[in-house]
Amino acid sequence: MDFELTEDQRLIRQLVRDYVESRVKPNAAAWEEARRIPDEVFRELGELGIMGLPFPEEYGGAAADHVSLAIAIEELARGDASLAISVAAHISLGCTPLARAGREEQKRRWLAPAARGEILAAFGLTEPNAGSDAAATETRAVQDGDHWVIEGTKIYITNGSRAGYVVLTAVTDPGRGKDGISAFIVPQGTPGFRVTRRYEKMGLHASDTAELVFQQCRVPADHLLGERGQGFRIFLDALNGGRIGIGALSVGIAQACLERSLAYARQRRQFGRPIGSFQAIQVKLADMATQLEAARLMVYRAAWLRDQGRPHHREASMAKLFASELAVQAALDAVQIHGGYGYMREYEVERFLRDAKLMTIGEGTSEIQRLIIARSLGL
Repeated sequence: MDFELTEDQRLIRQLVRDYVESRVKPNAAAWEEARRIPDEVFRELGELGIMGLPFPEEYGGAAADHVSLAIAIEELARGDASLAISVAAHISLGCTPLARAGREEQKRRWLAPAARGEILAAFGLTEPNAGSDAAATETRAVQDGDHWVIEGTKIYITNGSRAGYVVLTAVTDPGRGKDGISAFIVPQGTPGFRVTRRYEKMGLHASDTAELVFQQCRVPADHLLGERGQGFRIFLDALNGGRIGIGALSVGIAQACLERSLAYARQRRQFGRPIGSFQAIQVKLADMATQLEAARLMVYRAAWLRDQGRPHHREASMAKLFASELAVQAALDAVQIHGGYGYMREYEVERFLRDAKLMTIGEGTSEIQRLIIARSLGL
């Protein structure tokens, strides 16, 4: 086994790390306060090749592998989890269905500008009555001549109010269960497509999360993504990639927690010496570092399996589960190490804690990941 990164992977890591140090870290707090990441940030990342990292160059991508994508998301999350989740959702959920199931014209029309960072992409799956049970989709699409008419509501959609298009799931053949669900591309501005609210959240304040309503929303027949009835399979594939992305994002948050905690433990003095010299603090930091290394390896392996075209459903769930729960624990420990300062806005660790919690919920809760893993064991 070779655990060394390739030269391309190291270059991508350094590229994103330099951008994070110069552009993201100095502005993350201001973006959170403004509840918005500036449009030019996504354009800049597009110019760097990050917004379309795993997609072919002919569609505006960088033709990198999924390990590189995991590395890039991890590095972005070290600076700002809001930016990282916006980019991860754009690539893994908004663009990947087009890249893997789209027709040539669809890829050139929507994937290419998204991969260049000219527009953001979003994925509409969750509904008021369909969360963990995604097959319970209630959004309907009825064919009317050379158009589809979509009716329904999607909630908690990352990039929802800013996306140039949304890929969504809708029932086209009631009574056929999962085989009756199809996927559609709905551009922003389509009549009948409205953004009805932007959510105020516990964390990830700079990332856009919106409710989308479709009322008599008519899209041409060529906006069907893949074949009729393939929507469930398309979004399951996207979720596998999305879970690896959340795992990578969680690793980035945990890495940031470790870095800030180490710096604070060396600088903060109590009882005449740095608090890092006390075993109680050392144990927290040692556990954080050990679990972080394990989570990173799990995420990279799941990404590698995806690159090889091998089954990775279980590994993606394992990586997401372990890394997301680590991120929350690492953030809790970081706040504890910082003491009273850790509870204050001026110290970033309180933001890390608020941001980390979503990792155990989005892309399938920890409970759902455990069910997936248990089923893979034959239970």
